[in-house]
Amino acid sequence: GEAEKGVFGLSERRLQHDLQPINKVLTTYIDRVDELSKRTDEIFGVPTGLIDLDRLLGGLQKSDFLIIAGRPGMGKTGFLLSVAKNAAQKHKKHVAVFSLEMSAEQLVQRLIAQETGIDTQRLRTGKLKDDEWRILTNAIEVLSGTQIWLDDTPAITPLQLRTKCRRLHLEHELDLIVVDYLQLMSGDTRNDNRVQEVSYISRNLKVLARELNVPVLAAAQLSRAVEQRADKSPILSDLRESGSLEQDADIVMFIHRPDALDKDNPRQDLAHLIVAKHRNGPTHGGIEVLFRSNLARFENAATDRTTGSGGR
Repeated sequence: GEAEKGVFGLSERRLQHDLQPINKVLTTYIDRVDELSKRTDEIFGVPTGLIDLDRLLGGLQKSDFLIIAGRPGMGKTGFLLSVAKNAAQKHKKHVAVFSLEMSAEQLVQRLIAQETGIDTQRLRTGKLKDDEWRILTNAIEVLSGTQIWLDDTPAITPLQLRTKCRRLHLEHELDLIVVDYLQLMSGDTRNDNRVQEVSYISRNLKVLARELNVPVLAAAQLSRAVEQRADKSPILSDLRESGSLEQDADIVMFIHRPDALDKDNPRQDLAHLIVAKHRNGPTHGGIEVLFRSNLARFENAATDRTTGSGGR
């Protein structure tokens, strides 16, 4: 009790947003611009590992609330885990993952599939060849060295999530918070109006991003309306019924896989990341990436390309 109060007292001080004179803000701002001008790369946020997306967004920025939305089966969890793994493994970032749909063990299984290239189905059944056991052991060692925290509390509320993140942030300085997925969270009060409840959740995730000054990346489920249109590309208005997601988010992305259901199509792995809203920068009609559904992994569409994304 007392110790925790002390810890939160400290966090209140560190996270204080008080009135401050403009010259103080200007000094901070010019220092930041100066620091950016000395950098050679364009990625100053947390890199996603998807080159064209990183070029467009400059990585995931501090205090941004980002939504990755799509219909079920489009690969939202795979996207979140690909980003989390890239940040933690390649860039030594501290990442908290809140999973409301899957258990921590199911998430770990997907991370192992991403790392080893062994299909999730075979990992699930344990039918591995001798050399794959070696690869698996190696992957476990690699992933053990990352700073990823997993929480699989179902129906977690914004207040619970915020308390856990603040505590972890004080101990380990978080760099990224991931939520899978937003509509499975519960409101903190009994609210019969689902739209208001989702609005409350999204508002709180934005506040959390601002308060801890880290990007919060949350998946959101899209309604069936998308599938009833001739053009099945998701658009911003598909989020409208989900409360104020569109207003609260700094960035809204959609995963669209036009050929996902066509098993014989050679382009079945092709996915478009549509950046439909970008508060501080350009949008994009569809960055091409690959989604390997058997490995739950997103990859760059072509590693041999030296130029940026086609058609930007």
